Amino acid sequence: MQTQPTNDSGVEQARLQEERDGRTAWKKWGPYLSERQWGTVREDYSSNGDAWNYFIHDQARFRAYRWGEDGLAGISDNRQLLCFAVALWNGKDPILKERLFGLSNSEGNHGEDVKEYYFYLDNTPTHSYMKYLYKYPQAEYPYPTLIDANRARDKHCSEYELLDTGIFDQDRYFDVFIEYAKAGPEDILMRITVCNRGPEPAEVHVLPTFWFRNTWSWGGNEEKPTLKRLDSRENVQVVAARHSLLGERFLYCEGAVDLLFTENETNTQRAFNQPNSQPYCKDGINNCIVKRDKNAVNPEQRGTKAAAHYRLTVPPRGSQTVHLRLTDQAPARLQAPFGDALATFNARQAEADAFYEGITPKTLSKDETQVMRQALAGMLWSKQFYNYDVTEWLREHGDNPEEGIRAQVRNKDWFHMYNADVISMPDKWEYPWYAVWDLAFHTIPLSLVDVDFAKEQLSLFLGHHYLHPNGQMPAYEWNFGDVNPPVHPWAVWTVYNYDKRLRGGRGDLRFLRFCFKKLSLNFTWWVNRKDVSGDNIFSGGFLGLDNIGVFDRSSPL
Repeated sequence: MQTQPTNDSGVEQARLQEERDGRTAWKKWGPYLSERQWGTVREDYSSNGDAWNYFIHDQARFRAYRWGEDGLAGISDNRQLLCFAVALWNGKDPILKERLFGLSNSEGNHGEDVKEYYFYLDNTPTHSYMKYLYKYPQAEYPYPTLIDANRARDKHCSEYELLDTGIFDQDRYFDVFIEYAKAGPEDILMRITVCNRGPEPAEVHVLPTFWFRNTWSWGGNEEKPTLKRLDSRENVQVVAARHSLLGERFLYCEGAVDLLFTENETNTQRAFNQPNSQPYCKDGINNCIVKRDKNAVNPEQRGTKAAAHYRLTVPPRGSQTVHLRLTDQAPARLQAPFGDALATFNARQAEADAFYEGITPKTLSKDETQVMRQALAGMLWSKQFYNYDVTEWLREHGDNPEEGIRAQVRNKDWFHMYNADVISMPDKWEYPWYAVWDLAFHTIPLSLVDVDFAKEQLSLFLGHHYLHPNGQMPAYEWNFGDVNPPVHPWAVWTVYNYDKRLRGGRGDLRFLRFCFKKLSLNFTWWVNRKDVSGDNIFSGGFLGLDNIGVFDRSSPL
């Protein structure tokens, strides 16, 4: 285990330097789990391209995802092989709260809309310390009410919000704080604090959940990973995770807590009315807790999805806390997994304070300083592992790019695309897919906290896995061939110059040369495709109004 630094000043900057030099992979684990994988193009295998209705929120608990995972306040490694997130149950909801709920594009009177209250409170660029807040009602969550009320309103009406339902009246809700503190690059402490804001004692089930992204059910020779319970010790339960690529990891759970195991595989009986190939499915833990079906989880305590089941009674205006630890250290080496928890959290928080103090202008007020810090934390929490092999996706649609593709299939001209990277998202619920225009703007504030990540993001979209052979940059998964304004060169130049100042006047010419070469290809695409009059004035695409074009950008002028 890494020793705790004694000097807060510059510790986070030192981690960034270690990551930059390739000495320590401090960013390997981070908030890379999406907040919505359902209703995305990647998961759409419909014949008509109706992504929102092909895979809906209600199915997410029992259908395995093909290309990614989602969860509440979750983390994963940078290949999203192993995931961790928090699930909750207030004893009244019809399902576990495993992911954020929201309305699809056809359900909301203003389009897609998340209907939850959650806040990104803190984060550092190496994710050495992270803090998240979710507000969970104590009464039954009004899923049907939110859908029906918003469907009944037209676009001229205001939206019917969760607060409008009265579910937070008399402060009858829980504030659930989820914190992460790294004791080392492969050693992460978790602290979940549940605060009862209401006037009476209230019970809540807290289920920290640990699972593998399903990479084995889609053909090929992918080896199936395993989770299993190890022999417990006093007041600690241990889950061992083994993956052929990731190696071995261990999740330590504080207390004499029950462990529940199932498989991250589709309940085909529920989803498609076809018999299940094995008895334990993705919704096994949900069915065990909510439906009290003990046969839904594996009594042998092994699988590919597991949860620790904490049943807490929280006093009025009081709180309860549980700790977990995800690490590569086996039980033989880690005798007291929570002995240094408080010291580690205190150290990481102090280092985060010192880091932000070092980058915040002295002219800002205390309130402005907090706004800046939390805004940057939101940018860092909005990183997501984005996985999309378009060639494979097209083949799974029954379309071989080498033999010609039927006209209505989305992104049929982008079969070179292979995305498997951590990317800055516009929003991990409403827009859990990158938008190249948005991302160019993201890199400016991101460079304030992590200029290396900003440069990596700009370079990524100019690489051969993203840039089209004709020089076009991909817009977003709904239509990679759509046209966004050419703001990438401005972002490259701005980030380059900021990085040059940080380097004491020595610019990263390697970065600039690479981007210039690729942007020249992109410029040629603009000249050939979007300068129809030949007067060097580009046409088509957005006109600088986010999401509001003066004309249909998908059609010829």
